[in-house]
Amino acid sequence: MRENGYNCDEGVIYYAKSQERVRVPFTDELIARTIDLLNEARTTAESGQIPPPLVDSPKCPRCSLVGICLPDEVNLLGPAQLTLPLEEAEAQPPEGGTAKPRVRNLVPSRDDKLALYVQGQGHSIGLKGEVLEIRDKKEVVGKARLMQVSQLSLFGNVQLSAQALRELAARDVTILHMSYGGWLSAVTTPPPHKNIELRRRQFQAAGDQNLCLYLARAFVSGKIRNSRTLLRRNARELGDNVIHRLAEWRHRAEKAGGLNELLGVEGSAARDYFANLPRMLKVSDEALATFDFTSRNRRPPRDPVNALLSFLYSMLTKDMVVTLVGAGFDPYLGFYHQPRYGRPALALDVIEEFRPLVADSVVIGLINNGEIRPSDFISRAGSVALRPDGRKRVLEAYERRLDTEVTHPVFGYSISYRRVFEVQARLLGRFLTGEIAGYAPFCTR
Repeated sequence: MRENGYNCDEGVIYYAKSQERVRVPFTDELIARTIDLLNEARTTAESGQIPPPLVDSPKCPRCSLVGICLPDEVNLLGPAQLTLPLEEAEAQPPEGGTAKPRVRNLVPSRDDKLALYVQGQGHSIGLKGEVLEIRDKKEVVGKARLMQVSQLSLFGNVQLSAQALRELAARDVTILHMSYGGWLSAVTTPPPHKNIELRRRQFQAAGDQNLCLYLARAFVSGKIRNSRTLLRRNARELGDNVIHRLAEWRHRAEKAGGLNELLGVEGSAARDYFANLPRMLKVSDEALATFDFTSRNRRPPRDPVNALLSFLYSMLTKDMVVTLVGAGFDPYLGFYHQPRYGRPALALDVIEEFRPLVADSVVIGLINNGEIRPSDFISRAGSVALRPDGRKRVLEAYERRLDTEVTHPVFGYSISYRRVFEVQARLLGRFLTGEIAGYAPFCTR
């Protein structure tokens, strides 16, 4: 301002909470310090290296970007913390005997916005002010406020007006186009995420066989650990040492010498797990024939339990695609699942550790609580699918599960499963950019 002829000797800082104005004189010392900080900021920006996060700063918990920056989590999972296996790193302090960095609660612990599902065939969605209207012909059959919508899933033949599409895109709301049976067909998003550097690191990592194997081991190990936990919590009269076998499969997964070997280990662990899945189901005598599960099958599923599993795995994939896009990834390039046209390989990678905790848990709860009944399924040409009313109850149970708060085993705070998805995706990004030394799968105790 002085260079443009203005007399400028002081500034004023206004504190909204206390409604105070503080005068700040522009001294020579303050000007010199400001210029030095400006030069440091420019040097950091030009270096291309991400600066380390603040340590225990009181500014972080109330910052709107704390869920993206994750300063406490990155400091805890720094290189000094992950030189040991995860279990030992959690139990022992870093070198020097000092305590582990403090991890403060992540706020908010859950996302207040809700996913909107529209499955009525022939329905249309229009915009009226700040409200999405779901119409059957010209009759309004449902409404949703734009500010409360986190994503929009359209099943089958559902129309979306251009006005609603533009407004949803402007608010960064992802639109997912599903087949009538729940398969992900297409994704409509705003322009790609601005974090191009993360995608560059993702593509570089996908070409590194050793790095792909490391991440694949972590994904599969997490899946087996959580499968074992679910059996221990819910199964009755487990025999044949299945718990010990799953522990052995997990150790083999962590030492696999290649992706093909890892695929074999995962398949063997899955056979042991699904062979004992019926032991977690409590079915009435009249529904016993309907929910008689013998083995995992798909494309198409040939019995109601497999129909539930396939549908919920599809919903889980859909949500992980949304999470990964929001974090700046390309969801179609994975490290364990190989690229294939139309396959969201990275989403399939990251959901491995959540299949038992979210999808399988919802199936067990739906059947054991009697929320889903034999009449909710339709069988045609050797395949089984959910009827609309049954699908609605499944989606309600699935959203309840995502909204359930769980204690993070590493960080110690309680957050919803939907927030866990985001934390894990961002930690994966931190690993790829070199800010933390490893990726730890989410495993409940």
